[in-house]
Amino acid sequence: MLNKFLFANTIIILLFSACGTPKALFTADTKKAVAPAIISFSNQSELGESYIWNFGDDSTSTDSIAQHRFRKSGNYEVSLTAIKGNKKNTYTQTIQIIAPKKCLVEIETSFGNMLIELFDYTPQHRDNFIKLAEDKFYDGLLFHRVINGFMVQGGDPESRGADANKRLGGGGPGYTIPAEINIDSFKHVKGALAAARTGNNINPERASSGSQYYIVDGKRATGAELNQIEMRRGFKYTQAERVHYLDIGGAPFLDGEYTVFGRVLDGMEVIDKIAKQK
Repeated sequence: MLNKFLFANTIIILLFSACGTPKALFTADTKKAVAPAIISFSNQSELGESYIWNFGDDSTSTDSIAQHRFRKSGNYEVSLTAIKGNKKNTYTQTIQIIAPKKCLVEIETSFGNMLIELFDYTPQHRDNFIKLAEDKFYDGLLFHRVINGFMVQGGDPESRGADANKRLGGGGPGYTIPAEINIDSFKHVKGALAAARTGNNINPERASSGSQYYIVDGKRATGAELNQIEMRRGFKYTQAERVHYLDIGGAPFLDGEYTVFGRVLDGMEVIDKIAKQK
């Protein structure tokens, strides 16, 4: 007798999500991705119970929906791993952060960070500041001179690890920078970044310290004060400069005497916190 066999087509349908493997997926809003950029990520994964983000700059997160600040321009390989039990799935996408048109640096402090623009019309001060930062010259230095309502000053290499009773303010890299004072440029309004220097009696050329800088905290000026400075220095403040000095404040008596080579764009509150310290 001829044996007959019946072959049946078999279909197995997963009816319960608990049986499935997670699928990682995300999208990113990179329309205005100019450094420093805060990018929001939308998690579109399926079946994930937990997540691990890797932003490509040694930063990670376990939040389901993530937001990350990319400080520098460049291409970043961002990955999201969706986890469910012992099952994992990873999705990776390249995020491009465009370099800003302005020369920007960030000063990290124990009171917060300040984003600063360095001016192109003071190229010697700009390039020197960048070089020292790249050489890690400023890492670990103190704001050694702090005057509330005036300014905070740093950049003395002797302040690194200094004893509380040590007298500071005389240190530097061993050179000075020729003055780049332009009375028509940015003034000593609050947030101005300027180069410290020795006094006119020993420094008539008003050359700047090779490393020491100050950031203006300042206080509100009066119209009479600005008028006196104009008469004494022989220049006129613009209407915008007057409004800034009258409403926000600064140190207008320094205008025309020191090189202002940058300004704080973000983190103005950090100046106030530092200025209030002893």
